[in-house]
Amino acid sequence: MGMDALLNDAIAAARLARGIHLYFQEKGFSTDTKTGPTDLVTQADKETEAALKDFLLSRYPDHAFLGEEGGQEREAEYRWIVDPIDGTVNFAHHFPFYAVSIALEVRGELELGVVLDSSRDELFWARRGAGAYLNGRAIRVTKTSELIGSLLATGFPYDVKKDRENLTYFERVLQKGLTVRRPGAAALDLCYVAAGRLDGFWEVKLKPWDVAGALVVLREAGATVTGIEGEPYQLGNRYIVATNGLIHDELLDTLHGRG
Repeated sequence: MGMDALLNDAIAAARLARGIHLYFQEKGFSTDTKTGPTDLVTQADKETEAALKDFLLSRYPDHAFLGEEGGQEREAEYRWIVDPIDGTVNFAHHFPFYAVSIALEVRGELELGVVLDSSRDELFWARRGAGAYLNGRAIRVTKTSELIGSLLATGFPYDVKKDRENLTYFERVLQKGLTVRRPGAAALDLCYVAAGRLDGFWEVKLKPWDVAGALVVLREAGATVTGIEGEPYQLGNRYIVATNGLIHDELLDTLHGRG
């Protein structure tokens, strides 16, 4: 089966998800919690994931499906990895920074990724070996060579009282006088690194569905993506650090409090 056809279906699925997002933003939706009062799940999350699962598995019934809300559906060489709404808290508060993220993994290798910003209708996509694009225009990371002149982003867990690790990293970055944003949707933050809107991003404890789609975009846009020790990033790693490559070592040193 051709990757172009798979990519076209991933993009069609993302546009289906955007339609559901916009419908619920207009009509309203119910909201519930998962692990705590700030860990939200909405009616739109559940219905979007169900629609994406039906859409993709109706076309590829022998594929596996991993979604944030429903978990893993069977094992297979081809696996779709889906976050129906990345940035659910933003979505729930009508803060316009959220997206659907879709990736296809083939025999353990991420082959394509699609991230669609529903509010702005900005479509990020990439296929392994074919470059990264935003609304059809090729994108690349920045050429910022010094950390002090960079724009960074990060995110925090739902309960920082229980998991304070990133507060330490955040404080070290701020103490160096660096500029940091915290928009609240990791898939878009990572795509912003790929598109040259950010120079770097780091976070702790992201799940595979948070990063899979954007990871393909990042790699095809020339980004460097590692763990906190500089090792190559793999889905499921506790830490992710993504930069334009030129500031990567300096950011890692800063996060570790070196120099």
